[in-house]
Amino acid sequence: MTNQDYKTHVRMHPLYHYVLLGLLLVTLVVSIINMVRSLNSGDNVLQSILLLLMVASIIIIAILVRLYPMKSQDRAIRAEENLRHFVLTGKLLDPDLSSGQIIALRFADEKEFPTLCERAVKENLKPNEIKKAIVTWKADNHRV
Repeated sequence: MTNQDYKTHVRMHPLYHYVLLGLLLVTLVVSIINMVRSLNSGDNVLQSILLLLMVASIIIIAILVRLYPMKSQDRAIRAEENLRHFVLTGKLLDPDLSSGQIIALRFADEKEFPTLCERAVKENLKPNEIKKAIVTWKADNHRV
């Protein structure tokens, strides 16, 4: 595992982010061109509409396949960070912290975590601001 910091923590999965999304984009463009040509010529209109609907359905599935596990993982992170805060301070996380803030706070090490949690609530820090404020980065190599 490589070291993580603010500049290197974003995780890209090449097969998904570049190959699959690229193929879907090309397929969408080609199916739109095919439908326009079919409508202009009056040939195979139904097939071209069906092809476009199938491509749209596959794009929706690809988005949901990425979104649902991330939502589940975000809930797990929220629970983990709540437990970590309780272990370190004896109190649960402030309910005013948003999910995005908590997800960003997971990168803070134990020494700065409670202080940064308080600061995030008081100053209403955005997730990106929280990540930039972290001095000692705690890697999360298990994020989907």
